[in-house]
Amino acid sequence: MPATIRDVARASGVHISTVSRTFSAPHLVNPETRVRVLACAEDLGYRPNRAARALITGRTHNIGLIVADIANPFFPPLIKAAEGQARHRDYHVFVADTNEDPVAEEDLVHALAKQVDGVLLCSPRMSNSLIEQVSREVPVVVINRQVAGLPCVMMDVGQGARAAIEHLLGLGHRRIALLGGPRGSWTAREMRRAATAAARGGGAELTVLGPNQPTETGGGALAEQVRRSGVTAVLAYNDLMAIGLIEGLDAIGARVPHDVSVVGVDDIALSRLTRPKLTTVATPTAAAGRTAVDMLLQLDSDAPRGARGRGAVAGDRRTTAQVMLQTELVVRDSTGPVPAPGRDGTGA
Repeated sequence: MPATIRDVARASGVHISTVSRTFSAPHLVNPETRVRVLACAEDLGYRPNRAARALITGRTHNIGLIVADIANPFFPPLIKAAEGQARHRDYHVFVADTNEDPVAEEDLVHALAKQVDGVLLCSPRMSNSLIEQVSREVPVVVINRQVAGLPCVMMDVGQGARAAIEHLLGLGHRRIALLGGPRGSWTAREMRRAATAAARGGGAELTVLGPNQPTETGGGALAEQVRRSGVTAVLAYNDLMAIGLIEGLDAIGARVPHDVSVVGVDDIALSRLTRPKLTTVATPTAAAGRTAVDMLLQLDSDAPRGARGRGAVAGDRRTTAQVMLQTELVVRDSTGPVPAPGRDGTGA
């Protein structure tokens, strides 16, 4: 028979309420007593009933993590890091996938609201106004998107796009394409803004193609259009699109980087396995996952007991800081000097 809270209280020589506080509010228990209770619980194999604890504390110790596309290799390192950080803090993570659908995203937030202490929205496709609206129902931390007045963890893709364009300019490229991402993407907007400014500053022409599906298929479908445009270099919304583009260009006889240089964003594991190996902007996805969990739990701990951060404390959430994590250009084999005039391929 599983050990009960009474068994732990008897073994550690304390009242049942002290055992309960040890798990629900450890800061209220004398350190020596807390250590003794936890040791006895470990010896007996006791695990507190989370549902019962939630009735007392108003907290479930569960977190919702909603991602745009779980099949995209960008997300698993972030999910894994968030789960590890949450587990370290004695929280569980429920992961849900929206398949890039803002309607499904909103439905998932509503469905999770009463089952979790807060939600991490990663690369959301909802509008900012709708994100603000759902944040009044449940505490929200936004990842990879900036929403005024809400806690956000962002990766500086603008800085990464500038570094990528400057790298291409240094190789002599003056006709560059930007493969845009999906509609409603903050990352796509930031990349376009930064890439446009960097290209203009370097005297280059930037052609924007998109919006597009942020997939390998989406990138491959643009190969013919890229070749017809006459550009000699491409910055893609993410690595999947860049890899798909390289495959598509190869299928129509255009070589990378001899005819067209290609840069991706994210530095997923696959970018190091392609031929040629992909030049890309590395994004700190694992750090973003850990940081977002810490921000959400801080948000929840600041809420009044039993309120769990909803409604009455919406104003408090407006003061939470936003974090910008740095990106880094990783130069590999898919970028090279601008093709010489008259060379066969897209640079001809």
